Amino acid sequence: MPKSTLIGLIKEMIAKFEEELPLYSLSSSDAARQSELLSYIAKITEGETDMKSRSKIGGKNEGCFNKITVVGAGDLGIACVLAVAAKDVADKVVLLDLSEGAAKGGTMDLEIFAVPNVEISKDFSSSADSKVVVLTVNSLGNAQTYLDVIQSNVDLFRGIIPAVSHYSQNAVLLVASHPVEVMTFVSWKLSSFPKSRVIGVGANLDSERFQYILTNLLKAEVLAKDAWVIGEQGEDKVSSWTSCNVAANQTEAMAARNSREKVANRAMEVLKGKGQRSWSVGLSVADLTDSILKDKRRVHSVSTLAKGCCNINSEVFLSLPCILGTSGVIEMVRLEEDPLVQEKLQSSAGSIHDLQQQLRL
Repeated sequence: MPKSTLIGLIKEMIAKFEEELPLYSLSSSDAARQSELLSYIAKITEGETDMKSRSKIGGKNEGCFNKITVVGAGDLGIACVLAVAAKDVADKVVLLDLSEGAAKGGTMDLEIFAVPNVEISKDFSSSADSKVVVLTVNSLGNAQTYLDVIQSNVDLFRGIIPAVSHYSQNAVLLVASHPVEVMTFVSWKLSSFPKSRVIGVGANLDSERFQYILTNLLKAEVLAKDAWVIGEQGEDKVSSWTSCNVAANQTEAMAARNSREKVANRAMEVLKGKGQRSWSVGLSVADLTDSILKDKRRVHSVSTLAKGCCNINSEVFLSLPCILGTSGVIEMVRLEEDPLVQEKLQSSAGSIHDLQQQLRL
């Protein structure tokens, strides 16, 4: 028996014996209770030790293990499930398949090959007590304009966010749906969660690639540790830095900045050639959930409420470097002051805010 399974069995037994009297202490007249406990023991011996069996017997759901729900069974949703499973991030992953009809698509393959610790469901109650809920759904309607497409996604989220928020009231919502900045804002508004517990995947993938390019291709490891891609996902993203090496004088400082910008521009050109495929985003999602569930306090460039940063006064979400833990965003990391970067962020914030004003929430 694997060590992890044995530990799980022991935890189940400890929890059960703390809340139930032993069988010998029950009177013979309490035959129903004896039968119920014997049934529970039988389930343990058969390996059925998940949260569902415990809630049936004890009437409680402790939520003592790391559970993730991925909403949406398209290519991105399945990629997220496989990446999370591969990194062994969670004890259980629930894939909520919201597609209509009997067609299963990729979920059928997950069932055929029995990916460990993965449950496929169409019932929102299966997501109960998740630590992280990943949203990957996108509307496949026949919308004509860009605004119509986003409004279709908003309409879709109106039926999803309140439900997952109800069943997992302490979860961190991690949004991967498009456009990520707007849909993270929509998720925040519909969930009524604190801003720290609603984040978007943002530029985490681009930032990790950016740092890799600087370190391994351009051999600029010293620069890479403080380098980030921030702002709006897509063509309007911008590179930035979280610290600055203090030079001896202004001339040296200017030379160092110019040299750094040349290297950064080369890295950004390489980055432009990299697409955002489902499996790449899935790996990024697994990376983020790992930092959240294990309270790693790592810095990631994620979509977070940007109001108050860089003189942004509107409620918009932009990708900024943040320290992540079990409660979501613990702290936003201070960026080096750069007028050009601030101008780009303010421009993105303005266009996103204008778009949000046209949506019906």
